[in-house]
Amino acid sequence: MRSTTTHRHRPALRRRLMVTAFLVALVAAPALATPAQAAIGGSFVDNLDGFATSRWHKANGYSNGGMFNSGWRADHVWHSGGVMGINLDNYGCPSGCSGKPYASGEYRSNDMYSYGRYEVRMKAARGGSGTVTSFFTYTGPSDGQPWDEIDIEILGKNTWQMQTNYYTNGVGGHEKLIDLGFDAAAGYHTYAFEWWNGGTINWFVDGRLVHQENGSRGKLPTHPGRIMMNLWPGTGVDSWLGPFSYNGQRQATYDWVKYTRY
Repeated sequence: MRSTTTHRHRPALRRRLMVTAFLVALVAAPALATPAQAAIGGSFVDNLDGFATSRWHKANGYSNGGMFNSGWRADHVWHSGGVMGINLDNYGCPSGCSGKPYASGEYRSNDMYSYGRYEVRMKAARGGSGTVTSFFTYTGPSDGQPWDEIDIEILGKNTWQMQTNYYTNGVGGHEKLIDLGFDAAAGYHTYAFEWWNGGTINWFVDGRLVHQENGSRGKLPTHPGRIMMNLWPGTGVDSWLGPFSYNGQRQATYDWVKYTRY
């Protein structure tokens, strides 16, 4: 099936909440290495068969606050059967979830990565509205840099679509919804983006180009960032994610991650 794209701006409230969320995270999160200390990573393939501590770390013991309605817990990121999984549940909450009603996980690269091709094979969480399954790059004040970000997001309210976005120096509002032609929560598919120096960002699904940004809607990111994967429930952003209603554990799984430096 040929893909189609539609454009939708999130409300200004969502962008204000996002800024608040990251500012809260900067206070609560452990200090990260600055770019001068963190390596600029080279090409790699990680089959996610186990926790490679030389490449990754698990967010633990804090919450991004704002619209993020879960606390990050390292025990909610696991490796088994050749895949990595992230659980979203309410076990031990709120006392063990940074005061939030739910717990979930985030996997973050130790190094920073610059221009290149970023690929992941993943299966999104199912279970209805209110959640985000993601693969993205991020850097910001915690890294001593401006907030730059490139996103692949599957929203639980419609797992037949992928949302793309990017932020440059904290300015977002570049969302696109891509009709996938399949249910991203029903099986594994390969999602990717190419970030070219000064030129374009191209997004792919199963090797097929589905969207391109060339800077005409706003300057593209320029700062190297960390590779991240997470699953989280929203609060106060029903107009974007839809309402979240907990009916048991939800789970996203990741088969492999690949980065090719350009």
